[in-house]
Amino acid sequence: MSSDVSPQAASAPPALSRLGPFRYASFTALWIATIVSNIGGWMYSAASGWLMTSISPDPFTVSLVQVAATLPMFLLAVPAGAVADLIDLRKFLVGTELAIAVISGAFALVITLDIATPGNLLLFTFLNGVVGAMQAPAWQAVVPQLVPRDNLQGAIAANSVGINISRAVGPALGGVILANFGFAVPFWLNAVSYLGMVGVLFCWRPSHRGRRHLPVEQFGSAIRTGFRHAKNNPHLKATMIRGAAFFLFATAYWALLPVIAREQIAGGPELYGFILAVIGIGAVGGAFGLRWLESKFGSDWLVAAGTIGTAIAMALFAVARGPAMALLASVVAGAAWTVAVATLNVSAQVALPDWVRGRGLAMFVTVFMGAMAAGSAIWGQAASTLGLVAAQFIAAAGAVAAIPLTWRWKLGTGADVDLTPSMHWPEPMATPDVERHEGPVLVTVEYLVDPRDRERFLAAMDQLGYQRRRNGAYGWGVFEDSATEGRMLETFLVESWLEHLRQRERVTQADRALQDLVNQFHSQGSEPKVTHFVGRERD
Repeated sequence: MSSDVSPQAASAPPALSRLGPFRYASFTALWIATIVSNIGGWMYSAASGWLMTSISPDPFTVSLVQVAATLPMFLLAVPAGAVADLIDLRKFLVGTELAIAVISGAFALVITLDIATPGNLLLFTFLNGVVGAMQAPAWQAVVPQLVPRDNLQGAIAANSVGINISRAVGPALGGVILANFGFAVPFWLNAVSYLGMVGVLFCWRPSHRGRRHLPVEQFGSAIRTGFRHAKNNPHLKATMIRGAAFFLFATAYWALLPVIAREQIAGGPELYGFILAVIGIGAVGGAFGLRWLESKFGSDWLVAAGTIGTAIAMALFAVARGPAMALLASVVAGAAWTVAVATLNVSAQVALPDWVRGRGLAMFVTVFMGAMAAGSAIWGQAASTLGLVAAQFIAAAGAVAAIPLTWRWKLGTGADVDLTPSMHWPEPMATPDVERHEGPVLVTVEYLVDPRDRERFLAAMDQLGYQRRRNGAYGWGVFEDSATEGRMLETFLVESWLEHLRQRERVTQADRALQDLVNQFHSQGSEPKVTHFVGRERD
């Protein structure tokens, strides 16, 4: 909930009220606490950017604040996603919220003692980013535990609105506090703002996501399985490609905004905070209009519109020489950001089954923050070399050019796929001497196919191969008997017998429908023959 990448609902049946999620006390309490902590976070963000312009006004150095904030997410989101799928989310989030409060308090002390430098500012921003990266997938994975499934999209939408409310309040408040009370106070208030979240999390008692039938996955295996799933999930891959194209260019104004406010517009901290606040107000407006827009235009056109809006905002920032033009650009930027980012987030959410949700969302967040970190450095260097105006116009042109180049990758295609567990695989038989940790395991499935159906069978098997790999298999292949026409052998490997048992729990209703389609080509009127071989090696 506290992550800036909290998704927005793509669409929902008219019967689902926006207020539906607030019937659940845990969701409401966490929503309020998240707004408070996010207000503190936005005060920290605004104060950090302005502090850096005061210490070192070089555009590239200022852009490094954005790099330091986003790079940890790129580096750590994937292992954090594995953690989110394996551990008690409540205890983990309590620990990370306390860590952020301590880090923020330590930097507030550094500023109070007047020993802040560009180096320690970037260091503490990076440390905050590290903890934020570790908790971001957990926050996204926890939302389905707060409300029933039929209120999930409403909860996602409410989270997005809450984040944008804090985005509107936090920077403006931070700017006023900076101007009247100095640099240290916003950092102290940010540290205190996380304590309310810790209290709410202590009181929350989540419902279980489902009784575990098998031991928790090992960390390394969980990461490998998550990568296999993402690599073979076309819905998630399309979302990540479109996201990378957007974030690489859209990050330009975020990275350069402190310099734009101070050098180009000649404003003070109040104006900088107000610009950020107006971006948040625009984002709230975009969030409230998003459901209607999605129903009219669909996910692909919404992201395209958000990208064009972002390009227009960057062009307006480039020509702004006074507050009025900058504030107009801010409204457009906020609305466009919400439209694009929320739509991309929902496309990622609906592409993932529950068992790999944390890891899958982490892959998306990695792309999100990796593109932002790279873009921040690129556009900061471009501004230092070519000037602020040229850098913003080039970024705007690149964002628009990326739309046709990535149009073939469609969004939201996982929305109609039934990803609930099917549990239709029979439990595999094994002799008593087969231990769960043993492996690898070779699985073979023998099909007898009418030669006239050969091409259609192989086309269906290609899709089945992606499904097997999404659920943890590797080394998948199909072999044809050279001596017996129509005799086909599917083979794949899994890391261990325990991992094969986990596959059984991961198979979805959509996977079952595909397996049924493949089995229709088996001509013997019974199920294809499945055999399991456990690896045996002599020392």
